[in-house]
Amino acid sequence: MEIIKISDYNGSKSVLARDLHCFLESKQDFTTWIKNRIEKYGLEENSDFTLHKFMEGRVWKHEYVLSINAAKELAMVEGNEKGKQARQYFIFCEKRLKDSSILQIPQTYSEALRLAANQAEQIEIQQRQLIAQAPKALFADAVATSKKSCLIGELAKILNQNGVDIGQNRLFVWLRKNSFLCSKGEYYNQPTQRAMDMGLFEIKKTAINKPDGSILTTSTPKVTGKGQIYFINKFLNIHQLNNSQYD
Repeated sequence: MEIIKISDYNGSKSVLARDLHCFLESKQDFTTWIKNRIEKYGLEENSDFTLHKFMEGRVWKHEYVLSINAAKELAMVEGNEKGKQARQYFIFCEKRLKDSSILQIPQTYSEALRLAANQAEQIEIQQRQLIAQAPKALFADAVATSKKSCLIGELAKILNQNGVDIGQNRLFVWLRKNSFLCSKGEYYNQPTQRAMDMGLFEIKKTAINKPDGSILTTSTPKVTGKGQIYFINKFLNIHQLNNSQYD
């Protein structure tokens, strides 16, 4: 019995976040619920979910399409019986899909050819994905072995080395635009509270002795090892999807 609709989206099994929210019987309204979950559990757009915007009448609507893995995670962290039921349902559906593909036996010669072609196509897609993900995996391994933070300018150089065409100034603009750095006031170019809570930045305090004997304290944001992995993965995903110039 289908308790939450699972659909094909870009060749992958997916779930509408709105359907999951409805089944979980959350007391939060949908928009608050999904935004909180994305931020709190670090869900990645175009990996864990895809956001669709559309007009309904004169009002913009947002639809979030979740991967099955993301849907299982959100069901699990809901912490109630409905969440447990949803997670078990997704696991059951995945197992059934896997078993049905294993047991698929062609009945005719044309079906055998078609099945062989489909399997060859799936293998080719998987190989392309592994090749595309290789730079990210290598980078993550390199950063994971180092506990050093880096300046934002150094992060821009790392991104360039991984095929992302972006410089220090444009990276600062992007970080402000996407609410990782503050864009106004005395905290301009300092990490936002959200970015600090995610562990993406740390603040280096430096004391400078001025000629008049006073001391000037400066604050420099540095990207943590976790932040370096987070941003390289995010930019590589954007780069692979639309070759954006990040302006």
